[in-house]
Amino acid sequence: MLDELQERLCRENETDFSDLRALTINCTLKPSPQGSHTDKLLGVVDAILARNSVELGRVRLVDHEIAPGVYPDMTEHGVGKDDWPTIWKKVEAADILVVGTPIWLGEKSSVCQRLIERLYAHSGQTNEKGQYAFYGKVGGCIVTGNEDGIKHVGMGVLYSLQHVGYTIPPQADAGWIGEAGPGPSFGDPRDDGDGYVGFDNDFTRRNTTFMTWNLMHMARMLKDAGGIPAHGNSLDQWKEGRRFDSPNPEYR
Repeated sequence: MLDELQERLCRENETDFSDLRALTINCTLKPSPQGSHTDKLLGVVDAILARNSVELGRVRLVDHEIAPGVYPDMTEHGVGKDDWPTIWKKVEAADILVVGTPIWLGEKSSVCQRLIERLYAHSGQTNEKGQYAFYGKVGGCIVTGNEDGIKHVGMGVLYSLQHVGYTIPPQADAGWIGEAGPGPSFGDPRDDGDGYVGFDNDFTRRNTTFMTWNLMHMARMLKDAGGIPAHGNSLDQWKEGRRFDSPNPEYR
């Protein structure tokens, strides 16, 4: 899965990432055990994380019954079954989240949109410092398809992640698309039998590698620093300050 340069970068690494946890969520529309092109590119991310002793979890979201909605548990709001609370435990425990999505009609998949909506369901929760629950975590995005839109999809996913509180490091998205229109997708066997489509694309390998290392480095820095400093961004401090300073009785 990794080429010689990617393997060498892992061998030569001197930073300890072994106390970090990562979660990759594949938002393909294809349920298991069908093959997923997005899963193949996420495999490069997984391999780099694993080579550096990061604890790794994987989820293919379409294999689970994720109810639509913007509450942490939709069974409390009239839905018969909702697997999201189980997935949320994995998200909550992860220092690094990588969202993988295919492109359909120029946009992220409907499964990816549902993931973002369910992440947003927790946007009002706070950590022990009174910051929103996603503070101190880092996020990235992998995109595949055979039509244009990598940057457009990455823009939307990364905006959503930072909006709920994730830290987005430099070069936090990567992807692969083939020629516009019908054709092979990432990881499909070549017609001549010589390897797989996209595996030798240096641009995709470089960006995927940079993204994964930047996620690890940023997560390392945040963990070592005890997260993001809470001065000026703590909901607890904001409410307490309003209680004493505001003439509005609502805050007293």
